[in-house]
Amino acid sequence: MAWTWRFEKADGTEVQPAVQPDEFTTQGDAESWVGEVWKDLLEGGTDQVHLYDGDTKIYGPMSLRGDED
Repeated sequence: MAWTWRFEKADGTEVQPAVQPDEFTTQGDAESWVGEVWKDLLEGGTDQVHLYDGDTKIYGPMSLRGDED
């Protein structure tokens, strides 16, 4: 299965990410990527993300704003 992210505004509306994700073969790769680019995603209009393994939601929403909310 491929690991993917869903990118959203705070209200749950899906948005296009400011940084296009790679194709991830492991959860760790997906999480490392979002850890590296979260500031760019936030500046580009993404407020929160969800992680999926194929069609299965693993977790989310996870805010990119941290304690700012």
